[in-house]
Amino acid sequence: MSMSEANNISGSVSEFILLGFPCRREIQILLFVIFSLIYLLTLMGNTSIICAVWSSRKLHIPMYILLANFSFLEICYVSSDVPKMLANIISQTKSISYAGCLLQFYFFFSMCAAEGYFLSAMSFDRFLAICRPLRYPTIMTYHLCARLVVFCWVGGFLSILMPAVLMSQVPFCGPNIIDHFFCDLGPLLALSCAPVPKTTLTCATVSSLIIFITFLYILGSYSLVLRAVLRVPAGSGRNKAFSTCASHFLVVSLFYGSVMVMYVSPGSRSHPGTQKFVTLFYCMATPFFNPLIYSLRNKDMKDALKKVLGAPSKEITKNKEK
Repeated sequence: MSMSEANNISGSVSEFILLGFPCRREIQILLFVIFSLIYLLTLMGNTSIICAVWSSRKLHIPMYILLANFSFLEICYVSSDVPKMLANIISQTKSISYAGCLLQFYFFFSMCAAEGYFLSAMSFDRFLAICRPLRYPTIMTYHLCARLVVFCWVGGFLSILMPAVLMSQVPFCGPNIIDHFFCDLGPLLALSCAPVPKTTLTCATVSSLIIFITFLYILGSYSLVLRAVLRVPAGSGRNKAFSTCASHFLVVSLFYGSVMVMYVSPGSRSHPGTQKFVTLFYCMATPFFNPLIYSLRNKDMKDALKKVLGAPSKEITKNKEK
């Protein structure tokens, strides 16, 4: 498809071409198989956590309610760009409509913002549980938990509303080829027919505020949690608290590490190969690893997952032996 075919009568771009991963057909098929497998395992892993929390009364507490919502967010997050990427890998045209591109931009970055808010809410929950254990039941009520969940979802979509509106006003009159696998901010702005300093500044400000405020809050919360855990005498309680917080912080590190390399590190946007690799990591790898991290390091979650998957837990096995 030529670029002139992608333009309408008025000369404005009606669709974009996502180059994705330009390579030999055999390698593209291999990438399609690998990415499809990761996508399916991500859906299965996060769905398993949601089912485990839903089916086990023992997990009907704020920490796991937040985790179930976080897993559902990961499903939405990975589904906002990966299906289109998979379709374009095996497609000859590799196109996406103008409206589809803007919608993908809005939903993907809304999910990114919501992920930062959910990670902050989960760090707040762990801070209260470990640093304020006596006041935890009175502070972290189901009502507050529900309000946190609503704030994270609504806040994520509202945070990216202004950048999305401004992006819809950016003039695109050709070329329309995006050297990426989805409609990312940098490649889209690079195709603008005219300078858009207001849009660039607004998008940079919003993304920086969301990244740094949530990251610093999470870092501060887990610093206080770590200090409190180290004061606890060595034993099972200390090990359980440390294990839970370590899994949370590992997820935080995976997400924010890759996001900061992409949107904060100078020069990272100037290399399309680096762009694609880092973006692929935080949009596919982190949702894939999150269920593994949370389930493998949490006994209650492992028992609930075994129940959902039909495998006998250790407690059931011991009871049968008795």
